[in-house]
Amino acid sequence: MNTSSQNPPLPWLQDTQDFPSTLQTWNSDSDAPGLLCAGGDLGAARLQSAYTRGIFPWFSADQPILWWSPDPRMVLHVAEFRVSRSLKKTLRRFSKSSNCEVRFDSAFQQVIEACASASRHGQRGTWIMPEMVDAYRALHSKGLAHSVETWVSGKLVGGLYCVALGKAVFGESMFHLATDASKVALAALIGFCRQHHLPQIDCQQNTRHLASFGGREISRDQFEARIAGLILETAPPWEFSRLYWNHLFANR
Repeated sequence: MNTSSQNPPLPWLQDTQDFPSTLQTWNSDSDAPGLLCAGGDLGAARLQSAYTRGIFPWFSADQPILWWSPDPRMVLHVAEFRVSRSLKKTLRRFSKSSNCEVRFDSAFQQVIEACASASRHGQRGTWIMPEMVDAYRALHSKGLAHSVETWVSGKLVGGLYCVALGKAVFGESMFHLATDASKVALAALIGFCRQHHLPQIDCQQNTRHLASFGGREISRDQFEARIAGLILETAPPWEFSRLYWNHLFANR
């Protein structure tokens, strides 16, 4: 992270202090685009306030709590989700197998801990640390964070976790222990979103992997305007049905 004297001081949150405007991201032309402020806490109220405004925490073990609001924002529009021919075959086999199932919220802690282990080898390094696990577990206990899980023969082999406020969904991290297991979980989430008219999944930052599924960037202004309305809508019940697979197999 560039902290040269040319940059203004990074805003520091006190425990009860609100977030600054997202128009005031720090050092936006450097290697930390979208960095908004540091400090504060990871309590459920703080996290809920952050996501309501499109802000999320991301930091490593040797850093304070850092809060981000990138511009542009990577979003996966549910209607634009791309299912490759090979993935569609995998999903058909999975949906018809008596040994395979998707579950929601049956093993949230296992999922986030598996994501934390997987992230050590990924693009973001060790960002899901124990305090982050505890923070999202607290959100989960309030019904604001969810896991989508891929199970084969009674074993958890992949999944993802996300934050959900009303009909706004904010993707966080995925893991897999078997080929395509995280893709199955993502496809299940897409089917759920299509069934319940949740239009988009926040992906935070652009990656080639997300782009391959149809994710694309929109401006921060667009993103904030969209979630402002979505968070006010009634949240659907976070339960999985095999009927959701039909949304992946239908021609679009």
